[in-house]
Amino acid sequence: MSETTNLSIRIDRDLKDEADRIFSALGMNLTTAITVFVRQAVRQKKIPFEIALATDSEDRGVTMQDAMVASERIWQNSIQNGTDKMTSTEIDAEIASARVQRKMRRANQ
Repeated sequence: MSETTNLSIRIDRDLKDEADRIFSALGMNLTTAITVFVRQAVRQKKIPFEIALATDSEDRGVTMQDAMVASERIWQNSIQNGTDKMTSTEIDAEIASARVQRKMRRANQ
């Protein structure tokens, strides 16, 4: 077995306590959990899980119900605008037209 070394870190007390409870329930202590993390990072040559910013829906707390309400509102608007029966070809043409108009507006600015 290789020689061990000490690692000293600062961490929020509540975060450490919560982590201790979780790792204890998994049958390990915080030192073992950190060692597992570091071993996986070395083995995979990367952080062994995804690190990402919160998505817009997480930032706003959007729920499935919110999404359903928004979807219904979009559908009702399409009925009112007469766009609910558009074919994919018509939709593509409208998108292409909007892109041309946007380019023309940018060119004129």
